[in-house]
Amino acid sequence: MTIATAISTTDHTRDLATDWPLELYDTLKNAGVTHMSYVPDAGHSTLIRLFNEDEQMTANVLTTEEEGIAVATGAWLGGQRSVVLMQSSGVGNCINMLSLPIQTRTPLLMLVTMRGEWAEFNPWQVPMGQATEASLRAIGVTVLRAETGADLVEIVAQAAGMAFDADQQIAVLIGQRLLGKKKW
Repeated sequence: MTIATAISTTDHTRDLATDWPLELYDTLKNAGVTHMSYVPDAGHSTLIRLFNEDEQMTANVLTTEEEGIAVATGAWLGGQRSVVLMQSSGVGNCINMLSLPIQTRTPLLMLVTMRGEWAEFNPWQVPMGQATEASLRAIGVTVLRAETGADLVEIVAQAAGMAFDADQQIAVLIGQRLLGKKKW
């Protein structure tokens, strides 16, 4: 039994509108992910907590997002499957480093919480939020997008297969509306 399953032992059917982080955690574990790198982010907070509480998982806090690309590449070379968590604002920090997994055909799975979209309060988040998908595609990363919890779980399951079974570099963008309005 995983930690996420243990959290909802009395409810055997999860509501993916609200419990998607728990289901996403199980999906990543079922895909063989044993390593996670992240820059702290409220949108990923439940997933980060679940990874940090699981003694079978390795979690690395990053000082900047591009470190996660190098760490994921190193994890793969060491026999581990990894996921990198970041906000859309951090994608701009990664563009040059993304040449590493693309040129070496190293699997890469990134989960990117979007900013600068629905109900954004911070105007500084808007430019990179608008440029995230185009920037990732321009460097050669396959981009998938989820707007609902159910879609996110299904898309991440497929993205993990694409990354780890076909040596692709995949970014799953998590729409800001799914995360809810940020309060500041």
